[in-house]
This record gives sequence, structure tokens and C-alpha cells, in this order.
Amino acid sequence: MSPTRVLVLNSGSSSLKYQLLDMRDRARLATGLVERIGERTSRLRHTPRSGGTVRERTEPIADHAAALKTVAEELAADGLGLDSPELAAIGHRVVHGGKLFTEPTVVDDAVLAEIERLIPVAPLHNPANLTGIRTARALRPDLPQVAVFDTAFHTTMPESAARYAIDVRTADEHRIRRYGFHGTSHAYVSRATARLLGKAPEDVNVIVLHLGNGASASAVRGGRCVDTSMGLTPLEGLVMGTRSGDIDPAVIFHLARVGKMSIDEIDTLLNKRSGLVGLCGDNDMREIRRRVDEGDEAATLAFEIYIHRLKKYIGAYYAVLGTVDAIAFTAGVGENAAPVRAAAVAGLETLGLAVDDALNTVRGDAPRLISPADARVKVAVVPTDEELEIATQTYALVENSN
Repeated sequence: MSPTRVLVLNSGSSSLKYQLLDMRDRARLATGLVERIGERTSRLRHTPRSGGTVRERTEPIADHAAALKTVAEELAADGLGLDSPELAAIGHRVVHGGKLFTEPTVVDDAVLAEIERLIPVAPLHNPANLTGIRTARALRPDLPQVAVFDTAFHTTMPESAARYAIDVRTADEHRIRRYGFHGTSHAYVSRATARLLGKAPEDVNVIVLHLGNGASASAVRGGRCVDTSMGLTPLEGLVMGTRSGDIDPAVIFHLARVGKMSIDEIDTLLNKRSGLVGLCGDNDMREIRRRVDEGDEAATLAFEIYIHRLKKYIGAYYAVLGTVDAIAFTAGVGENAAPVRAAAVAGLETLGLAVDDALNTVRGDAPRLISPADARVKVAVVPTDEELEIATQTYALVENSN
């Protein structure tokens, strides 16, 4: 019998998130997170198969190689060691795949080199992703390592959506175009929304709103992305926790010329000190809503700006698609913040959009509709599962290559 397990790794700059899945029934055999890698006190939180006792380790973990070895020890304690013949592959989340990588790809030296070449357009993410891949390859050089790219789902965008209106030669020389991100989430959620409606993905037009600390929207026509809000980098688009989203590019010139700020200072401002935290000092939507309910003016304005931008993208993507079957909210804010969902579609009744107040306040882990039964456009809450999507794509690639 062929091996059926896939280990999914999501490597951050100082973290390693992982899941081990059995693709026969998509069962999660173990999940976990290693945090504060390289710091004096690192922490691993390991959750075995449902019902098992959660284990925590607090100890110095010097680097990602040490982190993965620690993860391997925890998995081995559950009889799920990385040396198991049942392990079919390791799937890696890679944020930026540029134009070249349009589908999951078995990693070799040439693939690694191309991911490294893309570091200038994903400086916070691709280096950490590379570290995870190299560490896993060293630990299991005999096992297929598969890169699943956040940008891949968005490579179906037409050139009219993907290109910026700047000099073509300059754009091509420096690979400047809209790539989009959160692609594994948008792919998973758009298909899950179609299932919720009882239709095939190719028969459904969906606007997906991935709202977390990072946030993005996509217009999906018949299962294919035709537009998305993030661009060359994850900075463009919606208002986010610490990122500005859309901004007049001349603001950058103004800050450099008049504010005497360096490029690095402006980069830090727009990526880490803007968005909700820049507007009101908080980037946690729960805290912002608490402050709104207490009448806090700064939090109220921040929430209104957040919603205003969200409405603009809903309207824009409605126009791009022409007809819309559903809008799907996902990720931390999208799945849990009922006031955000209600405010985002409020006043859009003429577009067929509305939420049922009672349904909107119900919490749950399963995909669900929150619109009235007779709504022309369905509004859904669809919990994302990027790890399952990565595992599914990884396993399909390995199985088809055998």
C-alpha cells in the first residue's frame, strides 16, 4: 500500500507551524506550533490526534533545524516519526512563487534558487519558507518536498487585472505585476463555498474575503481567480492589522522629500505601523469592537475606514464578475467578527446582499450561510483550512507522479 501521510510545514521567521494528515480520510494525526525560535525561551505546543493530551515544551530552540528535530521527537512519541514509511511527502507553504510557479512543485535545487530570487518581493516570508524546506530536505533527503505557493491560485488572472499601468519594459525587467497572496485560502474557500451551495466550482462566481491580521479579497469566476486585492507584495488592498493597504504612491515621495524619511522607514511605516494599529493603536478586532461599543472615537473611525474599504472591494468585484452567487467570509476576523460581516454588506440590499442577524451571530466550525433564505446572493462564513489545502495539493502531485 502506498504511503498516505503528508506533513505540512509553514515556516515563519521565528516560528514553525505544522500538521500531519492522513490523506485517506483527511484525518489530522497531529498539529503544533513552535514559537520564538532563536530566542532564549522558545515554546512548542503539540496537539496529537483529537482527544489526546496537549503537550508543551519551553526550552531554547536555536534555529529551524533544531525546531524541526524537536517536532520530530514529539511526533515519534505518538508513533508518528518522520522516519515512518507511511509518510508520502512534506508540503511547504511558500508565499511568493512569481509568474513561474503556477501549481504545486516538487522542490529541487533549481526550484530553491528561483524561490531565493524572489526574496526581494517577499523579504519577510520567502527566506523563512526556504529555511523550512532546506531543513526538511536535510532531515529526509529521500522524501519528496513539495512547495505550494500562495500566489499560484492568482496566476489565472487576465493581464488586464495583473498588470500595473506603468512602463512595460520597466515592469518586465523588475517583474512588477499583481501576484496576489493567501492563494491557498482563496482556493480552498471558493471551492468549499460552491459545495455549500450544492454546485460545482465551475458553476459558481464567488467573492472571497480573507480577513485576518493580513487581509485580501478575490473575485473567483467558475473556480478561477480573475482579480485579487494584494499586488506585487501583501501591502496592497484592504486595510489590515498593521498594513495600510491601498495608498496614493505619491505619499511615499512626499514622506521622503518633505518628511525626510528613508525608504526603510517608510517601508516600516506602511507595513508595521499603519492599518488598524496606525489608526487607533490596536490591531485586534475584538479589542477595537470593545472600544467602539464604549464610544471610543479613534476605534470607531478605524472600524469605519476598515469597512469602507471592504465595501469598495465588494462593489468592485461584483462589477468585475457581473453576476455573483456568494460572498464568503473567512480567516480570523471573517470567521469570528459578526459586526464586520454585518457592516460590510449593510446598505447593499439592491445588490442582493443581506445577512440574517440571528444566523450571523451563530458561531461554529462548519461552513454556513448567514443570509436570509430568499437572498439573491448568498453570504457565507467558510472557515479556511490552508494546511488541508496544502496537504491535498501535495498528495495529489506525489500520487500522480508515481
